[in-house]
Amino acid sequence: MKTNTKGLKLTYLSTCLLGLFSSHVMAAEQNQQSKSVKDDAIEKVTVVASRQAYQGNFSPLETPQSELKIDLEALENAGAVSLDQALDLSASVARQNNFGGLWNSFSLRGFVGDENLPSNYLVNGFNAGRGFGGSRDLSGIESVEVLKGPRAALFGRGEPGGTVNLVTKRPTFDTAGEIKLSVGSFDTYRADVDYTTALNDDVAIRLVGFYEDAESFRDTIETTKQGFSPSIVWNINNNSQLIYELEYSDQEVPFDRGVLAIDGELGLIPESRFLGEPGDGPIEADVLGHQLEYIHDFDDNWSILFGANYRDTSMEGFATETGFGGVIDGEVNRFRRYRDFDAKYQVFRTELSGNLELGGFEHRLIMGVDADKFENDQVILRVRGDQYINVFNPVYGAYELPTPTSNTDRVEIQESVGVFIQDQISLTDKLDIRIGARFDDYEQRLNNRLANTNTKQTESRVSPQFGVVYEASDYVSVYGAYGENFRPLSGADANGDGFEPNQSTSAELGVKFTLNDGALFGTVAVFKVEQDNMLVVDDATAFTYAAIGEAQSKGIEIDLTGELTDTLEVWASYAFVDATIENSFFDANFGYTVEAGASLLNVPEQQLSLQLVQSTVLYGKAIKFGGGLLHVGKRNGFFGTDFELPSYTTARAFVNYDVTDAIGITAEVNNLFDETYYTNSFADAWVQPGTPRNVKFSASYKF
Repeated sequence: MKTNTKGLKLTYLSTCLLGLFSSHVMAAEQNQQSKSVKDDAIEKVTVVASRQAYQGNFSPLETPQSELKIDLEALENAGAVSLDQALDLSASVARQNNFGGLWNSFSLRGFVGDENLPSNYLVNGFNAGRGFGGSRDLSGIESVEVLKGPRAALFGRGEPGGTVNLVTKRPTFDTAGEIKLSVGSFDTYRADVDYTTALNDDVAIRLVGFYEDAESFRDTIETTKQGFSPSIVWNINNNSQLIYELEYSDQEVPFDRGVLAIDGELGLIPESRFLGEPGDGPIEADVLGHQLEYIHDFDDNWSILFGANYRDTSMEGFATETGFGGVIDGEVNRFRRYRDFDAKYQVFRTELSGNLELGGFEHRLIMGVDADKFENDQVILRVRGDQYINVFNPVYGAYELPTPTSNTDRVEIQESVGVFIQDQISLTDKLDIRIGARFDDYEQRLNNRLANTNTKQTESRVSPQFGVVYEASDYVSVYGAYGENFRPLSGADANGDGFEPNQSTSAELGVKFTLNDGALFGTVAVFKVEQDNMLVVDDATAFTYAAIGEAQSKGIEIDLTGELTDTLEVWASYAFVDATIENSFFDANFGYTVEAGASLLNVPEQQLSLQLVQSTVLYGKAIKFGGGLLHVGKRNGFFGTDFELPSYTTARAFVNYDVTDAIGITAEVNNLFDETYYTNSFADAWVQPGTPRNVKFSASYKF
């Protein structure tokens, strides 16, 4: 009889977790009982949230920018356990080339960053997307904020379409915990644990962790992921608080470029077909990060925040990848690469915020300074040759895997110091204007160890911002916003020199409204973004680039979230995005000329995310059920050609039932109608297929 090793792994893991946390809970309960009388006389403090850096204290109706907050309940209703799944809830976000499943890459309002780096995102206001730690798991995440529009005046260098910020779960002074075990299609097993408690009247901790072992609908692919995110809060006194968070994760994921199109046609090979070499083994991606924040309130109006972040990431392993020569007599040529990437990122910031009366007007100010350093160390070995595989009848391990030789060996260091200020001025009870600016002093050093060359460049930029918002009533406001920003570009041109930064301007107009006594919130926005100095491949052989691309994105967004009735919730997000290249250029990567007017890669014109959730009572216990759909329009799948990824619509259904006050069970079906679809591509040779119909069952225990 075959032993179910994954089941044994999950059983062992859950037993360890239960033993660890049940012993902690028992000790806490005994301690609680021993001083139950004293507790009645002690005022309990519960930390429910910490102020987010760079954002200030503004209600949604008085914020002159579009925002979409995906809270924990919405994430759970959607069954989202990864950042990609969370961002599918925002129609303004489109999936991009995910580097063989090794990182998160997405566009916001049509624009994505450097194709050779993961998309940048923030964690509690800190840059955290930089680096190579693998795709982001949502363990330890309380909410995901999609902050759209021009924000460089505060956040600094970033993408013109907006910013994604992850808000972490932080300790509370009430003891609570949850253990969740899940099993799903393709031999997927997962365990999550979340526990928070007070150590004393001033200090609380939170321990969050996960372990996942999964096969895949993709042939030979198996992944292992684990992570741990402990945090501690110290209420130093009534006005001061210190917060520390650690992030650790380890992932082993085989590099998988997906499927390919044959003569421009998808679907001629099954979506399960893996065209790499299982013998390469997995790529290992690791993260070790630290965040520290000190917050002090001077009085009811003014506070100061000091923060520091250090994040060390790495990615290492072999991969055999399909080339771009096309399928000939059923075979495609491949090449093999070894990658050893290391990145270190550190940030320090100080921020002062508060309100004051000046010149007869109320001013809400945010001002501060930050400094960061990003060290990007990349070593790539590569070998080409007669590494063919039959796409219709693949035979793995048909030849000895060749040994790659040097291709890239360089380290890049980016350092910057920024000073920022934002003032939102109340001209009347209903009319506010927002004025902001940020000055950045930036330096890039590039050491090409392979060519034995060193280059250095410096840049100073001011990024202005302006906004106006008019609250027409307690339920409706209209706003406009304009901003400029820049983003440093990694790498070097054909002469070994760095690039002028990517520059952009962004403008939007919108209406925000509440319905159903504030239970339902909506935003309608129109926007236009222009960008230049985008990187394009200059020499594919030398792996050099030129910053000559220009592009434009414009469109409309509609978001509606909240309660339709006391028992029926809705989540609806729609976007129309017209994102195009504005100048013709020759793309040396594939030998094609990209004509002006061509659509940007992987950006659909139409995208819709919809979810309905009904809550009721069954046999005296709470039950909720619902479903949703995701529609993604057709997209450009290969620059310089007419290859497109087809549109698709996937559906999802779930039910959650509280068996007892402590035990809950959930069943969900994803891709309900078993749609064949493709989420993103880099070219017709690298196309990521979507997951077929799959089911997942979960059981949770709260204590």
